[in-house]
Amino acid sequence: MSAKDQVLEAMKKAGKPLKAGEIAELTNLDKKEVDKAMKDLKKEELIVSPKTCFWEPK
Repeated sequence: MSAKDQVLEAMKKAGKPLKAGEIAELTNLDKKEVDKAMKDLKKEELIVSPKTCFWEPK
């Protein structure tokens, strides 16, 4: 499973908006990997930010 898939899956399972650091803890990925995956997910419009620094699936 790619980092992007892991990040998206963690967000869906959480059922609430998460910070990148929380996602890193849930997925056991390095925060830099999470940031890169989230950047790609934002470009693909698969995640949105309901409030500053928090993200959730679209």
